[in-house]
Amino acid sequence: MDVERTPLADRALRGLVARMPKAELHLHLDGSLRVDTAIELARTRGVDAPRDWGGMWSALVAPERCLDQADLLRAFDLPIALLQDAEALERAAGELVEAKSADRVRYCEIRWGPLLHVERGLGLADGIAAVIRGGQAAAERTGIEVRFICTALRSHDPDDNVVLAEAAARFRDRGLTGWDLAGREAAFPDPLAHARAFEAARAGGLRITIHAGEWGGAGQVRRALAVDPERIAHGALAMDDPGLVAELRSRGITLDICPTSNTQAANVGSVAAHPLARLARAGVPVTLNTDDLTVSDITLSEEYRRAVEWIGLTLPELWAIDRHALEAAFADEPTRDRLRTEFETWGATVPELSGD
Repeated sequence: MDVERTPLADRALRGLVARMPKAELHLHLDGSLRVDTAIELARTRGVDAPRDWGGMWSALVAPERCLDQADLLRAFDLPIALLQDAEALERAAGELVEAKSADRVRYCEIRWGPLLHVERGLGLADGIAAVIRGGQAAAERTGIEVRFICTALRSHDPDDNVVLAEAAARFRDRGLTGWDLAGREAAFPDPLAHARAFEAARAGGLRITIHAGEWGGAGQVRRALAVDPERIAHGALAMDDPGLVAELRSRGITLDICPTSNTQAANVGSVAAHPLARLARAGVPVTLNTDDLTVSDITLSEEYRRAVEWIGLTLPELWAIDRHALEAAFADEPTRDRLRTEFETWGATVPELSGD
């Protein structure tokens, strides 16, 4: 480890990030299914899948490096097949919240594509309600704050995504606060194909994010600006376009970065080569996230540690990124104020974070 980047030894750094209160804004439900839960769901739902822990782990965790984004997305096929009823969705959401709370994540936004979970007859509204019910019950047990983001798929019919946006907006007072578009960018590169769904989401009071740049580099990130998002999920290769960097900075658009997942999707050559630190130092608002607890086989604490040890963030830079996640969160102001106080109170006890 480069001692000029952080004064802490490896063990001390691990302890620090483990204790640090964290906020995570880019987290997929279907990519975070517990292995033992998946085994039980496969058995009880009659899904053809491994029944042993090692086999299921290998089925759910993507390779450290896939061919591309489309190759990485294949890792989601099995968990989606397993999460096709309200009980399974409620359980998965609750377990994810519990896992995040155990990692000292104090605020998280869980996103998922409700239209992916109706293949066995589950009603759209019933599925949405199940995820919120499971997540909020676990939040009450653990004390974590949770919000939800509804994800539309680029590959889905634009009319169906309008219906989805209208359905999602009806849950806004129950913690569903965001709208997202995700999926295979190479096959469906133009987000404006779903312009009406974005309009419906906005009309319903949902705040806007969009996946961009897992394929197509900076050009795809620029293309995402057409839907006027507050945040962009991924978008790391915007660093290759100085004009785009300047525009993201001037418009205050936050990139919800996931270095390990970006490496898996072959966006970057390695976590160490990830442009996270360069983006932050160029003034682009960024947050640091796992993307998927299981598919990427990483906790947020581990992602934070890698950002310091491998990417080269300083501890004050890491802490600033963590606190910015509260500012970019799709949360109400009283919640944000309470979390700000909690984070700042904790940070005041750790001199290494001050940058002085």
